[in-house]
Amino acid sequence: MARKRTTTVKVGRDAKTGKFMTVSEAKRRKKTAVVETIKRKTK
Repeated sequence: MARKRTTTVKVGRDAKTGKFMTVSEAKRRKKTAVVETIKRKTK
């Protein structure tokens, strides 16, 4: 049985500069960072 592929992925982003960061770091810095959910295309 094959595993189901995820269709969404979470990424952390700095709110001021727009640079990517880890989700754990973004959750820690709630005032200056956001966690975004990005939809991915399935094959």
